[in-house]
Amino acid sequence: MNNVILEVADQIAIVTISRPGSLNALNSETLAELNETFAGIEKRKDVRVVILTGGPDKKGNAFKSFVAGADISEMVNATAPEGRAMSLLAMEAFNRLENMPQVTIAAVNGFALGGGCEISMACDIRVASENAVFGQPECGLGILPGFGGTQRLARLVGKGRAKELIFTCDKIDAQEAYRIGLANKVVPAEELIPACKEMAAKILKNGSYAISLAKQVINSGMDTDLNSGLKAEADLFGLSFATGDKKEGMTAFLEKRPSNLTDF
Repeated sequence: MNNVILEVADQIAIVTISRPGSLNALNSETLAELNETFAGIEKRKDVRVVILTGGPDKKGNAFKSFVAGADISEMVNATAPEGRAMSLLAMEAFNRLENMPQVTIAAVNGFALGGGCEISMACDIRVASENAVFGQPECGLGILPGFGGTQRLARLVGKGRAKELIFTCDKIDAQEAYRIGLANKVVPAEELIPACKEMAAKILKNGSYAISLAKQVINSGMDTDLNSGLKAEADLFGLSFATGDKKEGMTAFLEKRPSNLTDF
């Protein structure tokens, strides 16, 4: 691939978006590569946590940009049908990222603007470096967020704050993103990837199949009423009782020993 790097070790996949000349901006080629990468990862049994980050800029600065946005040079002369097609391409990739059985962590190392903010929101968890900057500046370009921003931002921070950020095109720093619930954690820049790996290590100690079921029902429950969500939770709760992890986890608890959870 030209713009996406995949590294796998110890059940953790690190996906790096690498377009050093454009601050990792998302063009159609990169979106297609991401979709292909995510499609491959979701089938792998040797990957349980995915860390998504941005590569260094052309000067080697690793903390300049996570993803600076969509590639404006590609979009400037695009027609309405071409714009819609790009939106649908991004949504296919981001929906795959959001719904894969693995836990996904965005390691936000700098600018997360437009499509960068949107792809981070498709991850389960966002860990931001202290210099990270979030925003949806599309309306200032005469368009609206089209890679999921109008939908995911409101679900994460509430309708009022989402409208304010989208309508004003304001950029917010990492601490403000943390305050409003857009970022889960803020760490010094040099500690970003180690912090994500430390979080991944905690996740890896727990039942991977149980986590995938929990992720599934959390995601689906956001789009339904409470009673339907509770019914879905009961169904998957029951399903988890059919696993070896349930037997091992509860037996280890009663025997006061560490558990060895392996189902995936």
